[in-house]
Amino acid sequence: MKSWLGLLFLTTISHAFELPKASTQCLVGTAKDWNSSHVTLQLYQKSGKQWQKVGTAWKGRLGKNGLVWGLGLHPTPAKAAIKAEGDGRTPAGVFRIGGAWGAEAQIRKHPKLPYHQVTSRDLWVEDPASLSYNQHVILPHEPATAWEKKQQMKQDDYAHKLKLFIAHNAPPKVVKGAGSSIFFHIWRNGGSSATAGCTTMEEARLRALIAAIDPAQQPLYVILPAAELQQYRAAWKLP
Repeated sequence: MKSWLGLLFLTTISHAFELPKASTQCLVGTAKDWNSSHVTLQLYQKSGKQWQKVGTAWKGRLGKNGLVWGLGLHPTPAKAAIKAEGDGRTPAGVFRIGGAWGAEAQIRKHPKLPYHQVTSRDLWVEDPASLSYNQHVILPHEPATAWEKKQQMKQDDYAHKLKLFIAHNAPPKVVKGAGSSIFFHIWRNGGSSATAGCTTMEEARLRALIAAIDPAQQPLYVILPAAELQQYRAAWKLP
């Protein structure tokens, strides 16, 4: 009886949600299980009611401790563990894809995709005690305090020279301590290193992804373990 009720609940929440109809571009990330730090990525384009693959799949890396439910567009199962600051896990679920950030003055991208060239005054606040938690802040001065320097977007780190925002726990509904600064960015050591919670890939793949993202198509990132991806695929109308 207990397992039957659990199945009924999961079926109920799965039918209460589906991908927004206006979203016609979707990147799907599939991990082996909740504890895997490896992911296979595939971009899809919607034509009519059908999702079609765009190009071939590629490899990426996730948080060193795997996945955990994040805060995005999807419903979260009751009593499920949720992403927490510093847990070393990548948020799982369905998320909107935001703007790009980088060290270069210009990058190849869709004309409507926001791009911000990062300077020493750009912060991304990872301090849960701050009112600006998980938000971009531009200082009116060079960073002076230890706190300001700690929140700086990394400019001297090759892996962070280009990134694309994943809207986990994003404004205006930011939950303190539920995880911050989640991006797609360049992987480390040729893909041999996991992350603190971001999704990483080789630079050429990241640049191609950023060039393909079209804000008018309301692009999404669906990232789940293989079993959950299969479980929710029909009800959520996933690719």
